[in-house]
Amino acid sequence: MNRMDMTQYRRSTVGFDRLFDLMERQARNAGGDNYPPFNIERRGEDQYRITLAVAGFRPGDLDITAQQNLLVVQGRKRDESVDGEMLHVGIANRGFERRFELADYVRVENADLADGLLIIDLLREVPDAMKPKKIAIGGQKPLEIVKDDEDDSAAA
Repeated sequence: MNRMDMTQYRRSTVGFDRLFDLMERQARNAGGDNYPPFNIERRGEDQYRITLAVAGFRPGDLDITAQQNLLVVQGRKRDESVDGEMLHVGIANRGFERRFELADYVRVENADLADGLLIIDLLREVPDAMKPKKIAIGGQKPLEIVKDDEDDSAAA
């Protein structure tokens, strides 16, 4: 059974519908294709790296598309003629599409292909308007520490 029941969490939260839908969709699709293999690494508080093993693909064969909350990596199969007769084909050279759901404010910072590994660096940049801030109640200034007159006379 791949269905996750999020009912108890949906009752006590507001605005997390997208997150719960995403988790349920991922649970349903968990048995999908695992090609190409990949790693997801957290490199800092707001820095991430996705590494895909794409042996045999050239930069021109790969397409990386970033849109709001979604990163899509596609590899196109290349038709190559072989000079001899293939006795065993163990290196996969098939097309693929790998999708990664991204959190809000995560953007692709860099992508590089080296040694058969496609490395995609991601960065989360929260706008200043979305960062936490202190709110004064009733528009009043924050309270200040009030000194007691008795403490001043005892010190003198």
